[in-house]
Formats: sequence, C-alpha cells, structure tokens
Amino acid sequence: MNEHNNGKVGEQSIETLLTHLGRQPDDHFGFVNTPVYRGSTVLFKTLDDLDAQSQRYLYGRAGNPTTDGVEEIVNALEGGYRTRLLPSGVAAITVAILSCVKAGDEVLICDNAYEPGRQFADDFLERFGVNIRYYDPGIGAGLRDFMSPRTKAILAESPGSLTFELQDIRAFAEAAHAGGAKLIVDNSWASPLYFKPLELGADIVIHAGTKMFVGHSDAFAGTVTATEACWPEVELIRRRLGFFTSGDDAYLVARGLRTLSIRMAEHERRALEIATWLESQPEVASVLHPALPSHPDHTLFKRDFKGSGSLFGVILAPAPRASVAAFVDQLELFTMGYSWGGYESLCLPVVLGDNRTAKPWTHEGNLFRLHIGFEGVEDLKADLSAAIERYTRAR
Repeated sequence: MNEHNNGKVGEQSIETLLTHLGRQPDDHFGFVNTPVYRGSTVLFKTLDDLDAQSQRYLYGRAGNPTTDGVEEIVNALEGGYRTRLLPSGVAAITVAILSCVKAGDEVLICDNAYEPGRQFADDFLERFGVNIRYYDPGIGAGLRDFMSPRTKAILAESPGSLTFELQDIRAFAEAAHAGGAKLIVDNSWASPLYFKPLELGADIVIHAGTKMFVGHSDAFAGTVTATEACWPEVELIRRRLGFFTSGDDAYLVARGLRTLSIRMAEHERRALEIATWLESQPEVASVLHPALPSHPDHTLFKRDFKGSGSLFGVILAPAPRASVAAFVDQLELFTMGYSWGGYESLCLPVVLGDNRTAKPWTHEGNLFRLHIGFEGVEDLKADLSAAIERYTRAR
C-alpha cells in the first residue's frame, strides 16, 4: 500500500480496488495506466547516491513501476505482507519451495498437484538432496501423522487442476506449524476473490498468473505472496535465481487484473450452468466441480470458498480412444490447449498415470477438463451435446 491509496484497502470493494489500486496517474503525466517500463540500467546522479543505494530503483531486475503496480494489487487481494511478480506459475512454485528447504529436508506435495510442479520436485529437488513425498489430497488432519521431522514445506493445490479434490487448508496449516513446516498453497483456480489461504493459516500463496490474472491467453506470469516471517527467504531466492518479469508482460497482467472481478463472476456463472447441465447428459458418469452438491468435497467448499472458477472435469462412460478422438476432434467452439483462464473455451482429454502416486486414480471412464469461456452458453452446450453423440457412436 502506498500513499496514493490512503490506506483504504480494508474499506473499499474488490471492484474498486481492482480498478484503482497499483496505478498513480499523477506520477505519469495523467495517463490512466502505468506505462510499460523497459530497462536494465538505472542511473545514479552522484557518487554519494551510488554509495547510499537508497533511491527507489537500483537495477531493472529488482522491479519497476509497472511490476510494482501488479504486486501491489495481488498483495492487497491476498492480504499478504509482500508479493513478487515472476515469469510463470512454475517459477512461483520454484521460488516458494526453495525458500523453505535445504538439502536434507523434505517436501510433501498433494497428489493432485500441477504436473510441472511435480516434475520440478522429482527432477530437480531430489537431485539436490531434498526428499519428496506425495499425500492423498483428502488426508485432512491426518497430514500431521504423515509428516516427518524432516518435513519443512507442504505444497497444496485446492482444488487440483486436473481432478478437483479440495484440501482442508485450515487443518493443513495447523499440522504444518505444529511440525515446524511452512504451508504453500496454489490458489490459481479460485483466485483471491473467492479463496483466502493466508486467512486460513497458509504461509505462502502462489498463482499461475498466466491463467485468471492475465485472462487473455497472451502472457506468462506467476506470483508469490508471503507472510512477513516468510518474506525474507522468498525475496532472497527470487534474487538469487534472477527471476524477473518484463514490463511488457507486467502491463498485460495489470490489464487483466482490472476486469478480474467481472470475469470471474461470468466464468463462475457459465461454468456452473454447464456443469449442472452435463450431470443430466447421457454418457456422463460424473462431473468434478467442487461447487456442485454432488462433489465429495462440497461441504468443505461451502465452508472455505466464496465462489468458484472456470475450470472443472467431466468423466464420460468407458470407451476406446476412438471415442475420445471423436469427442474432441470435431468440436466447433471448444478447442484443445494446456492453459486456461482466457475468454475462449477449452477441452482437454486427461490421462492420469505417473502423476498420481499416493492415491491412484481409479475412476472408470474418460476424463476431460473443461474451461468455460465467454461464448454463448447455449452454443457451448450444443457443441458438447454433439460431441457426446459422436463419442457414443464411435464406441
């Protein structure tokens, strides 16, 4: 928070904060948006200035007004001590975990975690002497017994972005702190508008800002928000790794954040309508959306979440690969892609294998992940209905 905002974060609506926070037109000749700052070298006027190292910006990698504006917004939304903007969601995972561990320590990771995060743990952390274990997302308070004296960090993703199990973040935080560990929560699905991990006891919150924050499928970003106790190590690791987000990408993140509240509300409304409709369709064995009463974790969702996101899963009755191809290859509005959060709807077939180890995926049928964008809801239903018919005929 800076002097331009008069300390009103706790008094103003989310919509107002998203519209006004992180930009100061008076500092930029009246321009509404903070300009794109590009630069590596920052100049000093005198030797005394150089020796003092006290001016606002010392070197481009440490930030600029464009990146600062994004960090201010996200930090206010999450209720953290400080936030850093990073080049990607994977970079956010990397910084968060490395800030908590050293060789000989252990990290516990939820079994439904983002696959590149698992790959970082398995391929990189273990190489440097950090032990990795995966836990059942539904372990709840049992996490306390699963921890060991070596456990220093716990990574949760609630819900997981492929299978959509929720985790009891409050119980996890209690277990982590009792055992001397830090709790890291990936909050990309719900965004800080609908879920507040720090209020439930988390120590660090991360985002794949590429998704909901950017909102237009045209930039990569990640964020790490930390408590005061965790911040020094987070910033140290960020500096040592040299992670920095360009002013161009930061500008695109800021643009997306201005409409986050409106977009999230529309994504939620459309996704819930289509998810509910899918539950009644032939060939649909299950819909994996925590906001639906049919979801196993719906009670936890109602306790901890204020809303839901654009992303959910649907399981179709067992059928061969030919049926999966028939479903996705001729979609007219939905397209296949690995990301989500943009205005366009996506459908991704999901095959779970080595990325489920603590609790193997035993659901029968074919899993598809849907991101609901801003096309007409009835048009999207028609596209899915035709796909289901093709799926059945190809069996």
